Amino acid sequence: MSLELRHLRYLLAVAERGSFTRAAEELHVSQPTLSQQIKQLERTVGVQLLDRTGRAVRLTDAGATFVPYARRALQDLAAAERAVLDVADLSRGTLRLAMTPTFTAYLLGPLVARFHARHPGITLDIREMTQGQLESGLLADTVDLGIAFPGAHLPGIAATDLFTETLGLVVGPDHPHAGRTEPLPVAELPSCPLALLSGDFATRAHVDAWFRLHRVAPRIAVEANSISALTEIVRRTGLATVLPDALTRGDTPLHPVPLAPALPARTVVLLRRESAYESAAVRAFTSLARQWAHL
Repeated sequence: MSLELRHLRYLLAVAERGSFTRAAEELHVSQPTLSQQIKQLERTVGVQLLDRTGRAVRLTDAGATFVPYARRALQDLAAAERAVLDVADLSRGTLRLAMTPTFTAYLLGPLVARFHARHPGITLDIREMTQGQLESGLLADTVDLGIAFPGAHLPGIAATDLFTETLGLVVGPDHPHAGRTEPLPVAELPSCPLALLSGDFATRAHVDAWFRLHRVAPRIAVEANSISALTEIVRRTGLATVLPDALTRGDTPLHPVPLAPALPARTVVLLRRESAYESAAVRAFTSLARQWAHL
């Protein structure tokens, strides 16, 4: 009896869900069929892969050893399928791009506009994720490229510097500091109520570290997990926020307010999985992102 790809998919589903019932629902097969297929796999490899004796289904030691190889096999097959379909002239193809939320507010639009103008045959699958989710997606081969920040990346993630991002105080048109050109001393920030990103975001960690460095206890009136929500709140209230200066450029009611001392700049990086196949679309987007960074 030979090992089949569906056996691997079924095993991974059960291992990840810890339940034949939930895995069967996800795979749209009956539970008896799923159980039978897993038993066929176990007979093929000659060892028991799942421990069915407890309330939850668990991997045996042999199963825990087998699963990483099964996952890599499926990832390599998916990469092979994409490689076969890859068209070097970029007349068609797909690019799966992820980025952390601050970039969707000012970087996504210009990059996508340029890329689509040059390569209209490429379908873009764009996702907004936290940095942890993005790196996990790269390793799981559900994402081709990510735009995020440098740091202690997960093993197997490669980073390429793109550009430097600066952050500052941002206010709406009716805020008392709107139009201010003189730097606002950091010691005066506690008198300025803030709307900030929630603690799930790398930007918030960057801002909080700056507050701690200067021993500032800010008045946080609103926390949000959406850049668009923050900018709308700031536009319509007397609250300020801390976001990339790029959000205040162009046709916008938002105003930058310089701070003294300024928040430290941070590097923006393009992330990919080290062993991933680089399609023509990935190479083209990487080139375009590097060009945009130097405009």
